[in-house]
Amino acid sequence: MKLTKNVIISRKGFQPLPSSILLKGGTIVDPLQNVNEQKDLMIENGQIVQLGRIESKNFEGDVLDCHKKVITPGWLDMHVHLREPGYEGKETVATGSLAAANGGFTGVCCMPNTAPPIDSQEIIQYIKDRSKGSLVNVYPVAAITKKREGKELAEILELVEQGAVAISDDGSPVMSAEIMRRALEYSKMCDIPVIGHEEDSTMTAGGDMNEGFVSTCQGLNGMPSVAEEIMIARDIMLAEYTDARFHVAHISTAKSVELVRQAKIKGIKVTCEVTPHHFTLIDETVRTFDTNTKMNPPLRTEVDRQALCEGLKDGTIDVIASDHAPHSFEEKEAEYIYAPFGIIGLETSLGLALSQLYHKKLISLEQLVNKFAVYPYRILNLECPEIKTGSVANLTIFDPQESWQVTPAKFLSKSANTPFANWKLKGKPFAVVNNNQIFVSVL
Repeated sequence: MKLTKNVIISRKGFQPLPSSILLKGGTIVDPLQNVNEQKDLMIENGQIVQLGRIESKNFEGDVLDCHKKVITPGWLDMHVHLREPGYEGKETVATGSLAAANGGFTGVCCMPNTAPPIDSQEIIQYIKDRSKGSLVNVYPVAAITKKREGKELAEILELVEQGAVAISDDGSPVMSAEIMRRALEYSKMCDIPVIGHEEDSTMTAGGDMNEGFVSTCQGLNGMPSVAEEIMIARDIMLAEYTDARFHVAHISTAKSVELVRQAKIKGIKVTCEVTPHHFTLIDETVRTFDTNTKMNPPLRTEVDRQALCEGLKDGTIDVIASDHAPHSFEEKEAEYIYAPFGIIGLETSLGLALSQLYHKKLISLEQLVNKFAVYPYRILNLECPEIKTGSVANLTIFDPQESWQVTPAKFLSKSANTPFANWKLKGKPFAVVNNNQIFVSVL
């Protein structure tokens, strides 16, 4: 059984889905349907028409061999920087969408720190126009404040009306408690989450890495963990006061996880996400002075990393998101103190999550699918893809056992700023299906 000629493996772009295609021999994992079993899946004109044991002998359409593969609802990365408009040299909506598909995602949420920021209906419409016809669904996250300056609320109701699925000043904290309170009140009217970049910038200004023993040894300015924790505590209190939905972006410390855990116990409407680099790497990694270890929030301690893994295991942490942040080679070649924060992650997230979490028996496949697919859609009030007869085919397919080496030259992102180059991972993207299109990974 092998891929027939109509399904083309290509670096050039997404391919039309054959009018009739059979995914043969895969294991379907769909927590919403309470399914984890081997089933064949037939798609006609982009819609799932049959599930079960399907004979392929007389099947006249295309057949995709999915033996040893897992088929799940399409994954959504709810924290991605597509850089367009303004920084197209680093990434664009088109290249970021290709990178997403190559990494196993059928949807991404693009963050608002563009130039100009996503603080107007025109910019949202521009992004929607740029993503039109793509296999990957692009959901804009609008700014909380005008120009992301933290001084004056953006026109939140208009932005949501235009298609924003959440609001955030990501990359910049909202230092004013009053402005954050008002943002939460408006978000409640629209039933969208406020996504918080949690950092007291008066404590982190000029910082390059986590404040602690390693920063002292390296002679680098530190960013204390308490700067994150103070803001999370404040915004949890504001979420309780306003009864609005608050989502913590890229959580990174043990105390931050505990704050969210206790808030959930109290019934406060708080959710959070963690990045693969934060549950994989620690501040000791910065000893190499590799600027690809520089991100915000910074890599923390081993105690923090273990707490993040525990938060994933017990359900405190709802979502895994990449915080895909492309930068040019020249920018990251600067001295550590001058290099920008951020790394790419769309094409390594799946492999890192399987290697560091699933294969180490920290979470199950069902939990993994929840954190990459079900919960992101649920938090954003979007309809989650389901694998059932009559549903539109929106699928992520991967091989949980295949080992591979991270090779940035195979990335489809415009940028290659990753600390995971040459890492060997276990669990590899295979293909994605969505919007009547297919893409087979070239990693």
